[in-house]
Amino acid sequence: MNVPRLGGPTLSLFRIVIGLLFALHGLASVFGLFGGNPVTGRAIALGAWPGWWAALIQLVCGTLVLAGLFTRPAALLASGSMAYAYFVVHQPDDLLPLRNGGELSALFCWSFLLIAALGPGSWALDTLLSRRRDVPSTPEAPMPERSSMVV
Repeated sequence: MNVPRLGGPTLSLFRIVIGLLFALHGLASVFGLFGGNPVTGRAIALGAWPGWWAALIQLVCGTLVLAGLFTRPAALLASGSMAYAYFVVHQPDDLLPLRNGGELSALFCWSFLLIAALGPGSWALDTLLSRRRDVPSTPEAPMPERSSMVV
């Protein structure tokens, strides 16, 4: 088995799953889908601070990370929002995530930090776009010069 060859696809699958799960949380909170916000069971009121904005970050950044587009900045923003959620919402109740209900916040925070550090993997729009930029366009074949002498 060629383990180094599996690194890009494995990182891509990890990114896709984490992005999908995060986007689903955003959909639940912004639009009330899948049972709505875990706390209220419905959509968060438009513009409500900080819940609606956090849900918007979940939806947008989760979708971008899922697609592998602007992956590093989206993952960094998502990681920061989950660090904020952990320290502001969960940590005041107790330090340990198992006791304060912050396991998801901690896991998402560190998962997105890993994605921001390692990049999107080989199956990502970012990777595809960077390959297109790096490949020089094929120059046209030079036209043969016409001889100044007429035969």
